[in-house]
Amino acid sequence: MQAGNVIVPQWHMPANVRAFVTTRAAGDMAQSPAMTQLPSAPCWLRQVHGIEVADLDLAGEAEQQADAAVSTRAGVVCVVRTADCLPVLFAATDGTAVAAAHAGWRGLAAGVLEATVVRLRDRTGPDKPVIAWLGPAIGPGRFEVGDEVRSQFVAADPGAGVAFVSAREGRWMCDLYELARRRLAAVGIASVSGGGLCTYDDEARFYSHRRDVQHRGLDATGRMASFIWRT
Repeated sequence: MQAGNVIVPQWHMPANVRAFVTTRAAGDMAQSPAMTQLPSAPCWLRQVHGIEVADLDLAGEAEQQADAAVSTRAGVVCVVRTADCLPVLFAATDGTAVAAAHAGWRGLAAGVLEATVVRLRDRTGPDKPVIAWLGPAIGPGRFEVGDEVRSQFVAADPGAGVAFVSAREGRWMCDLYELARRRLAAVGIASVSGGGLCTYDDEARFYSHRRDVQHRGLDATGRMASFIWRT
């Protein structure tokens, strides 16, 4: 569902969990009017395409270097920024904890989703069910990568080859959504919603680094922000 200048995830979210993703109509990240919908200032991260997960229950207000964040405290806002990479939102089904992860291909290959689930289960207990939602990312018809990218995923999971379609010699079209679903399934996340919103193709709603910077030669592009918190 789209509500004004944001997209509200459609998943079986616990009643005390709130989440949304800004669109380019809402502006670039912190300048967005959508920020007024948040219960507190979001805990921004210095994202580096790694697997570090910030525990916002323990952190102060200083910006941390991490590519995911988890919280069990009401009113604490987890957030990641993207403009082609895949944002993934998580919630314990009983609403006791939430998390957000920034998953480009490097982070996916390194295990950022698995690291986020481990940290979330550290906070909730190992047996508590967790659900996930996949936000806007560059689609499989637009994300061309080389052999070196495909080989990293296939080496860890031979079945990951289904996420790559040959484009030309040494080049592949890569499905980030499929890769994320496979990795989430491997760590026991059975309920995964979302997917299918292509940042490259939907210029009216989304920023895209590959479209705007790599292909059109612009100096920079904006970022969408994906927020999640407990009430």
